[in-house]
Amino acid sequence: MSYSRSDLDGTDPKRPSDHIDADERGEITSPKLGVVGWLRWGWRQLTSMRTAIVLLLLLAIAAIPGSIFPQRMANPNGVTQWKSDNPDLYPLVDNLQLFDVYQSVWFSAIYLLLFVSLIGCIIPRIKHHAKALRTLPPRTPVRLSRLADYRDEHVAEGDAEAAVDAAQAQLKKQGYRVTRYDGRGAFSVSAERGYARETGNLLFHISLVGVLLSVGLGNQFAYTGQAVITEGETFVNSLLNYSSMNQGRLVGDDALAPYAMTLDSFDVNYVPYGEAGTGQAGDFSANVTITEPDGSTSEDSVRVNHPLHVHNDSVYLLGNGYAPKITVRNADGDVVYSQAVPFLPQDSNLTSLGVVKVTDGMPEQLGMVGFFYPTQSELDTGAMTSIFGDLLNPVLTLNVYEGDLGIDDGTPRSVYTLDPTGMDQLTGGDTGIDSLELSPGDTVDLPNGLGTVTFDDVTPDDADPSTVGYTESVARFASLQVHHDVSALWVLTFAVLGVLGLASAFFIPRRRMWVKATPDGSGGVRLEYAGLARGEDPAIRDVVDKLADSHLSSLSH
Repeated sequence: MSYSRSDLDGTDPKRPSDHIDADERGEITSPKLGVVGWLRWGWRQLTSMRTAIVLLLLLAIAAIPGSIFPQRMANPNGVTQWKSDNPDLYPLVDNLQLFDVYQSVWFSAIYLLLFVSLIGCIIPRIKHHAKALRTLPPRTPVRLSRLADYRDEHVAEGDAEAAVDAAQAQLKKQGYRVTRYDGRGAFSVSAERGYARETGNLLFHISLVGVLLSVGLGNQFAYTGQAVITEGETFVNSLLNYSSMNQGRLVGDDALAPYAMTLDSFDVNYVPYGEAGTGQAGDFSANVTITEPDGSTSEDSVRVNHPLHVHNDSVYLLGNGYAPKITVRNADGDVVYSQAVPFLPQDSNLTSLGVVKVTDGMPEQLGMVGFFYPTQSELDTGAMTSIFGDLLNPVLTLNVYEGDLGIDDGTPRSVYTLDPTGMDQLTGGDTGIDSLELSPGDTVDLPNGLGTVTFDDVTPDDADPSTVGYTESVARFASLQVHHDVSALWVLTFAVLGVLGLASAFFIPRRRMWVKATPDGSGGVRLEYAGLARGEDPAIRDVVDKLADSHLSSLSH
């Protein structure tokens, strides 16, 4: 390729004076962008709709680990169990923040980039759309016959201007924006409709930003806590009374609503023997009494998939089990421990595991690891198990350990586990002494004359033994989750608006219509009808025909 001097020095009369295609060697060069240029280029890439779609897909993919791994915010006990089951993998998974997916650095980065990208896309489109709404429909083309969807009719007698007036009224009645363009011996009306399509598109994207903003800000003011309540106990809604709590960065110590909740009873029905599904649990119901700060009370219940709503808190039932009341006395007969201990279910028949920690009142600290069997039965191997979830033959077994529980040095310890390292095992295992075995109401001696342990029978004094039996001899506990999220209503509102906007963008067509009337010089009128669709609109031809038919029909009357 050769270049003339006029091309190189910018003297070509057909080009601007500052236009240079190549340098003196004939090589095409481009100007250096510089810092500002690169920033402008990066901003345009980030705010393109293609980038927004890619980021939206990445956000969906990044959310997948949140459904695979238990999340600390919603299921801290699941994280603890995962750590116990996978001790080698836990540090790696935790460092990757897979237990805190929605609060992780990488998820937040995608989230913020998508937020910025959407805003950068939306603002210019809003300006352009607002300008389009104020713009009149385009002028009627000189040659309508060049349009694909065109129809030509002739009326033997009529007035061209009156015909266009009738078409204008008809189009306006159908929801078109109309403008008259008369001149050059012809009369015409230009009509346009379908701006709601772009409005719906913008509403969808604005709603998506609203959802992201609501979720982001809502998480800062949200909290989720878990509490275990035994029948008869009262839970006061304060940070100190939660067994675990995950709270947003902007949740203050005084953010929790002041109320108390008493677990009056826990009801559950089991399918009896001889019927299909024997032993399966039916409906669970935690019956509670809510006490307000002014002393007023109200009764309600928490059931599976039916949370209790109180003071903008949603209370969910996560689990349940038995809480045998265990009383320990020292050698002098003094009570050193008396408490209903939640035993965590290990199978569908509620074979449950629990831990008792006696910290004071004994020569040395005592720890007891126990199994509770609601309906105890012995296997061929001699091991015990539960064959039914209800209390038909309740039995409690305990292995006793003596020594340092490891809680005096301030190290946090789970109340549901016991580390026997450095402790002496007194019963069970290789000690040669059988594990302690108790039924409700039984009292047995502790080894080495340390005292006694009692499995208290908590059957009410006024209960009818002929109908109650063991039914109420062991208290039950309910594991409740209290979730507070003020953004839920906003998320729902924006989601509904987004669906409405998306439906508008999909189903409202964008169309332009023209009707032109030209006198033929002999008292007749030549009528032209044409339509133009913006995008795919297979119905545009039918619309033009219906317009022409109805317009001609009105002229004939």
